[in-house]
Amino acid sequence: MQRLDQRAIEDLDIEIVERKGVGHPDYIADAASEAVSRALSRYYREQFGAVLHHNVDKGLVVGGEATPRFGGGEVTQPIYILVAGRATTDVLKDDERVPIPVGSLAVGAIRGFLKDNLRFLDIDSQVIVDYRIKRGSKDLVRNFDLDRNMPLANDTSFGVGFAPLSETERLTLETELFLNSPKLKKELPEVGEDVKVMGLRRDNEIYLTIAAAMVSSLTPDLDHYMNVKEEVASRVSDLAMKITSRAVHVKVNAADKPDKGVVYLTVTGTSAEQGDDGNTGRGNRANGLITPYRPMSLEATAGKNPVNHVGKLYNVLAGQIADRINCETRGVREVYVKILSQIGQPLDEPAMTDIELLLDPAVSVVGIEGEAESIAEEEISKTVQLTDLILSGKARLF
Repeated sequence: MQRLDQRAIEDLDIEIVERKGVGHPDYIADAASEAVSRALSRYYREQFGAVLHHNVDKGLVVGGEATPRFGGGEVTQPIYILVAGRATTDVLKDDERVPIPVGSLAVGAIRGFLKDNLRFLDIDSQVIVDYRIKRGSKDLVRNFDLDRNMPLANDTSFGVGFAPLSETERLTLETELFLNSPKLKKELPEVGEDVKVMGLRRDNEIYLTIAAAMVSSLTPDLDHYMNVKEEVASRVSDLAMKITSRAVHVKVNAADKPDKGVVYLTVTGTSAEQGDDGNTGRGNRANGLITPYRPMSLEATAGKNPVNHVGKLYNVLAGQIADRINCETRGVREVYVKILSQIGQPLDEPAMTDIELLLDPAVSVVGIEGEAESIAEEEISKTVQLTDLILSGKARLF
């Protein structure tokens, strides 16, 4: 455990935060990989009583082509989505080799995500869903399948978490969640699912730049488009007043040049329809944000198996430990947690757990280290419980 001697994030002169929303191509890539992992996990459990080895964390979204126009438009070339990786493709049961329908599970899971989350995307004609999933490495499968109460780490890797979120981080996250909420979509259905929020704090002023794909079929003309933009900016400003007392400046679709006919109009509500591509792992980290002013892991949490892949589990775990220490330990301004695994070792025996604390001046690390370490040890001992938390969708992954 270490005491940090640095300025708190809220005291820095500059802070930058990013959030990619549910319709962003990188988010779609993450969600596609994770949907396949969950579908495989559920099938494995139902048929064989346990989640079997798989890692499908290599996803790609290749943008299509479209011709949006006020009041309508067409997708002329479909979006292409591919998930690749390794999985258990057959099981020896009662002396008989049982094949697993990996392909149909993968395609069905991806199509299910798209149907549930992208209102204006026709999954039958505007998207091609594909997979390249092969049998896993024998060594990693053996490591995964050992009959133990505590799974063995599949890799030497690390997870990172921190708490609490700064006001800029909270505002960036909450803005995207608000713009993609059922309530907002009911009241302003023209706002597509592809919403990206970039937050910049300069001293005591916050600047939010929001890219919101507008749905062309619901936007009859330029005046309507501009009115929706103004309404989005107004509602986000109202939301900001509930989160921060700092001055907040909101800019929506900053690249628009209305006098030249340049506006952010889409047929489907996502920029993936027209050449913007996505990759699993290029989007939000496990806390839902991209935070260059904080420690981050570059691991993709999406698509990795939820049983022993530390690239998934330790990032969730580090965040949980940081949240609890922040909430339950007095005098803590910021807490950072880094957990390192060693391949082949039990998940509850990490090679290193490093807790860094930024404390109030009057607080000594000696006085609280026992409490913080106890929280970390308790959460690490419950690592196996993360599997069900992840599969139930209760743990944020991106």
